[in-house]
Amino acid sequence: MIRNDSTLSRIFDVFNVLFLIAFTAVTILPFIYIIGSSFASQAEIATRGFFLIPRQPRLEAYTYIFSSQSLPRALFVSIRLTVVGTAVSMLVTTTFAYALSRKYLVGRNVMIYMVIFAMLFQGGTIPMFLTVRGLGLLNSFWALILPQTISIWNLIVLKNFFQAIPAELEDSAKIDGASDIRIFIQIILPLSVAAIATFSLFYAVAYWNSFQPALLFLPSNHELWPLQLILRNIVMLTAGRIDDAAFDPAFVQPPADSIRNAVIVFATVPILVVYPFVQKYFTKGIMIGAIKG
Repeated sequence: MIRNDSTLSRIFDVFNVLFLIAFTAVTILPFIYIIGSSFASQAEIATRGFFLIPRQPRLEAYTYIFSSQSLPRALFVSIRLTVVGTAVSMLVTTTFAYALSRKYLVGRNVMIYMVIFAMLFQGGTIPMFLTVRGLGLLNSFWALILPQTISIWNLIVLKNFFQAIPAELEDSAKIDGASDIRIFIQIILPLSVAAIATFSLFYAVAYWNSFQPALLFLPSNHELWPLQLILRNIVMLTAGRIDDAAFDPAFVQPPADSIRNAVIVFATVPILVVYPFVQKYFTKGIMIGAIKG
């Protein structure tokens, strides 16, 4: 019986390893193809189909997208939006989640019901636009942040995480005379590094990929357009649907497929650089927050 269990265990391990290798290949190979085809010509893309390394690598697609004078400015706007937006979102989410996690908070149940109601039922685009306009935020940088400051799902999971922290730690700190703010900063936050890093990554990815708020709330201030909106316009330009005055008219337009793939690479690589720094916190932060409600 012991030998049989050992054999079945080894068979399972082999199957598991093969499955993970196949799953990894299915996940990674398409992105490698996108990178390779961004350096390829239209003829090679059309004739070879799927390939990882182009026969004659070219830089025309990347030269083309960088010929836009607004691209460096948009990159700076996206970096600023991601950093400031993530900081503001985490400040609001952590403080609100910590307050909701304390059972002695007056009106706690009512606020939780309101939070859940806001997650299930949303006003929509038009009420959001009217609200932003009524607050005088149109064509401002904060119009890109405040409408999407808090994620209800992140708030609920983080609340559960804070509830899982032993209440005795807070009680002992109160006996020593610590205030709620001091308890939150010196006790709760240091114990929540994994969760904070995880949800900071979620917010950073959301802000980096965001382009709809700029499209809706910046009708006349193109100086604050983020990178994703500029790259969207570049893709539309390759299809001949927008004016190309912002690009070098002396430059011969490269194949549209190469430009689209170069745009995907340029928009994806910067945020991927962040993942290795928070990878060790990712699984722990999610699992702890989902265990206890």
